[in-house]
Amino acid sequence: MAEKARIGVLISGRGSNMASLIAASHAADSPYEVVFVGSNVPEAAGLDLARREGIATWARSHKGMKRAEFDALMDAELRAAGVETIALAGYMRLLSPEFIERWQGRILNIHPSLLPLYKGLDTHARAIEAGDAKAGCSVHIVTPELDDGPVIAQAEVPILPGDTAADLAARVLIEEHRLYPEALARFVRERIAA
Repeated sequence: MAEKARIGVLISGRGSNMASLIAASHAADSPYEVVFVGSNVPEAAGLDLARREGIATWARSHKGMKRAEFDALMDAELRAAGVETIALAGYMRLLSPEFIERWQGRILNIHPSLLPLYKGLDTHARAIEAGDAKAGCSVHIVTPELDDGPVIAQAEVPILPGDTAADLAARVLIEEHRLYPEALARFVRERIAA
């Protein structure tokens, strides 16, 4: 098979979506490999998983730094690792417009709602409070506006009677772990074919 696309994953926490991307990358027919994991939280649990997988990691706290300054440091690390596409996987910090421009069309994010509904935080509680029949997750291309880029894949999850935000979040997360690797693989194949 041709060389695999080099993916950098950015996380801020446990990295469960990152783990699903890494697991899927081990398949013989995967068009990508995760070569770098970066974080703005040095103690993020997902970094340990990445290290156990032999993946290069970088972490630094963003506290006390201007957004563009921190993003420039991260950009340098991503480029040094030869990253071609970035996957945000629970990265809980807005990226600077400069960073997004440098990586335009090459940053994906997984968001726990059926975009364009419920951008930002507390998506599950907001869907339940609105009386929605379904929730879900979306993979989208990152643009400077929060959770606003073109959606490339979605998965729906029914909202059940009596659901709490935690109940719904757990079911949506299962779909996130399935959807994100599929969407990333398709995105990479389409870029290679273009």
